[in-house]
Amino acid sequence: MRILGLDPGLRHTGWGILDIDGSHLRHVADGRVDTSEKDDLSVRLLALQDGLAEIIEFHRPDTAAIEETFVNKNPTSTLKLGMARGVVMLAPARAGLAVTEYGANHIKKSVVGVGHADKVQVQTMVARLLPGIAISSADAADALAVAICHAHHSQTSARVRGQPIRASA
Repeated sequence: MRILGLDPGLRHTGWGILDIDGSHLRHVADGRVDTSEKDDLSVRLLALQDGLAEIIEFHRPDTAAIEETFVNKNPTSTLKLGMARGVVMLAPARAGLAVTEYGANHIKKSVVGVGHADKVQVQTMVARLLPGIAISSADAADALAVAICHAHHSQTSARVRGQPIRASA
């Protein structure tokens, strides 16, 4: 199975692709879709959609997982982040992928073992779980953490339901 992990943001949306073969995780790619603060909001949202559509087209994931966002104290920032998150959810859904959401603490607990781990701890564990890779950014590391969380939970769910875990081609 190939998983697309997404860490939504209006300025930087992190993405990471993992293949799962049994209990083995294999890093495929990671990166960031960036938008310019100088552009209108509509242009920035379109850039997110187009960037993610290109990634999905190129890497052909089987499923997607996204980090749920927290509410900021600034209502304008929260609203803009919500719009970006909507686009980040829409892109894989539009490509026919199931999209699963995970809370930040759930992701951190799955990857680090502690629900309130900091960014450095998450990046360290992602690098440890995917040895030998050079993660392109902190946003990409967060997206890979989302994918790792989904890999662990999707395999557990499939085993509980008695379904075989399929490997990607």
